[in-house]
Amino acid sequence: MAKRFTKSAINWVEFEKQVPPEQKTKFLAFKAKADMYLRRVQANPPEPPKINWEEYQKTVPVKGLVDKFKTAYSAFQVPYPTDTLSETVDEQWKSLEPEIKEFCAERQKDIELAQKELNRIKALPKFEDMTMETFYDVYPDQALDPVKRPTFWPHTPEEQLGYITPEQKAMKKGSH
Repeated sequence: MAKRFTKSAINWVEFEKQVPPEQKTKFLAFKAKADMYLRRVQANPPEPPKINWEEYQKTVPVKGLVDKFKTAYSAFQVPYPTDTLSETVDEQWKSLEPEIKEFCAERQKDIELAQKELNRIKALPKFEDMTMETFYDVYPDQALDPVKRPTFWPHTPEEQLGYITPEQKAMKKGSH
C-alpha cells in the first residue's frame, strides 16, 4: 500500500518568503488549493472498507459469483507511481549549482558597484545647495567652461559651431 500523507511536505512559511508581493494573491490561491486537496485526501479512510463476503454469499443466488468478486477485489492493487525522476533532478541540480554560484557572485559584484555609486551620489551636496562652481568641481567634463570650452546659448550640442548631425556622420562614414 502507498504511504499516506498526513501533512504537507512543503514548508509554506519559507515558500511565502520567496514570493514577490505582486504574486501574493496567486500564491495564496495556490496554497488554498493545496490545502483543500490535502483535506480531501485526509477525509477518506486510509484503508478501504471491509466487505462482509459471507453476507453476500447468503444473498446472491449465483454460485461462485461472490468468490470471483472476492478474489478480484483482493487481487486489485491501486498503482502508485514510483519516483524515477528525483535522481535525475538531483543530478541536474548538482550540475547547475556552480553556475548558480557564479551568477550570484557576478550579481554581488554588480550590487557592490551599485552600492559604491549610491554612496558617491549620497555624498554629493544637495541639488539646492550646489553652485555652478561646485558642479564644475564634481563634473568637470559636463559643466560649462567659458574659458576652455566656450559655448553658445542654449549650450546644447545642436547649437554649437561645427555640429554634425547623426545623419551627416553616417553619410561621412558611408563615403569612406
